[in-house]
Amino acid sequence: MIKLRINNREIEAKKGMTVLEAAAREGIEIPAMCYNSDAGHFASCMVCVVKEQNSSSLIPSCSALAAEGMEITTDDQQIQEARKTAIELLLSEHAGDCEAPCRIACPANMDIPLMNRFLAEGDANKALEVVMKDIAMPSVLGRICPAPCEGACHRKGVDEPVSICVLKQFAGDEGNIEVRQAPPKEGRIAVIGAGVAGLSAVWYLQVKGFGCTLFDSNPQPGGALRYEIGEKTLDREVLDRETGFIIDSGVEYHPGTKVDKVRFDKIVKEYDAVVVATGNFTEEIGNWGLANNGKQVTVDKQSYRTSIPNVFAIGNVNRSTRLAIRSAAQGKEVAFSIEQFLTGSEPEGEPKPFNSRIGRLRETEFPVYMNGISATKRVEAADKDSGGFTAAEAAREALRCMHCECLKPSGCILRSMAQMYGASQRRFNLEERKPVKKTTGHDTVVFEPGKCIRCGICVRLAAKYHERPGLTYIGRGYDVEIAVPFDENIKDAIKKAGSILAGACPTGAIALKAGESSKSRDIKAT
Repeated sequence: MIKLRINNREIEAKKGMTVLEAAAREGIEIPAMCYNSDAGHFASCMVCVVKEQNSSSLIPSCSALAAEGMEITTDDQQIQEARKTAIELLLSEHAGDCEAPCRIACPANMDIPLMNRFLAEGDANKALEVVMKDIAMPSVLGRICPAPCEGACHRKGVDEPVSICVLKQFAGDEGNIEVRQAPPKEGRIAVIGAGVAGLSAVWYLQVKGFGCTLFDSNPQPGGALRYEIGEKTLDREVLDRETGFIIDSGVEYHPGTKVDKVRFDKIVKEYDAVVVATGNFTEEIGNWGLANNGKQVTVDKQSYRTSIPNVFAIGNVNRSTRLAIRSAAQGKEVAFSIEQFLTGSEPEGEPKPFNSRIGRLRETEFPVYMNGISATKRVEAADKDSGGFTAAEAAREALRCMHCECLKPSGCILRSMAQMYGASQRRFNLEERKPVKKTTGHDTVVFEPGKCIRCGICVRLAAKYHERPGLTYIGRGYDVEIAVPFDENIKDAIKKAGSILAGACPTGAIALKAGESSKSRDIKAT
């Protein structure tokens, strides 16, 4: 056995073990991308670098063999910067969006492509589950949202954007879900204001297992949705149904209850957390003791926390906006902050993952994205009075979605590493990005060479599973890429191990056509 030290801890390793393997055997985690235990050692990404103290040099732990007397450090500032640089170099030539542009443009970050997948399959219930993970009132907002998501839709460049808001409206109108709450958690929460921001906060707090008390000065819930928007724009039956659904989920509701300075101070003392969602800022609210600039309550932009530690403010009271979807999004986000606060963590709001973005599609890339996608023109609802789709219309319109999102958003190691190390995609930006290419001729997998980091795992695994001809490196130097040799069809090149290669690929370069499972994408509102 070989003796070495890792992070000042003496360990033993078998001869022939790499530093990465020796560390892993002792429970010491070293990040890696190009390492795969079934595919052999091949250092390429350099994310797994560690420092060998005797020589003061950085070495790739996935291929460097453990040696007698080594002194290894797995994490310090120099190592972190080296890993970040390695990740940013990989990102500089990454041709792919982590999430579809429509989702990024949606203030609530709703998984629009996944909703579309379910609607195309005729499953409004699953589609509604997807929507309500991020938007608490889909029928209402589907009718009044100005659709910033549609402005970012890549299909817009081809002909017209997908009718995302009408599809969301359809999911809300026709879908059904059960209220699934997490086990009850400790903490009393008061929400002041039953507009879209307050109702959204109540919904997501209830779902997380927190009991809520809702105070509202109006006799009926809805706030500006009810008292400022006309019935021709927003049918009151729709509003009553969705507000009632939220309130009936277990909220202690106090309508017609005016909250003044005295009552506010009492609420702050009696409750563990308070959400101020009163609508527009007023002089009276300015006297509640919350820091403000005379126009809005001052909050931390990430957590919505105010100058009073257990009080959070969302909606127009912290930033005047006519976008109801933005207020609804803040209601969802503040639920994360309050959960963090009540469980002893610093409130930071909803986690925001790293996102690779390619920007506008080139006209030459339209055929790549339109391959296998319905060429039908934008569907117009036959029912002009309601503006809503029938089931057939919804399916037809959902099939127009080009599914620009990555098929492996949760399983992409490059994305998680970029998040971990705070990497920037722009640091080593090329003058011109790589073109987006997709090989879709395989029954099981999709191959996108623009996302490939050339780690060679797929090449070696294809050989291990006796795929003929399998995959290989094509070209030289900077232009090298992985492809099927002799320009053969990928369906003929990979007959048995498609799903294995997709699971082993550290990015979304090789991914299952069906995408990640609904379980891994966490579509449940739990």
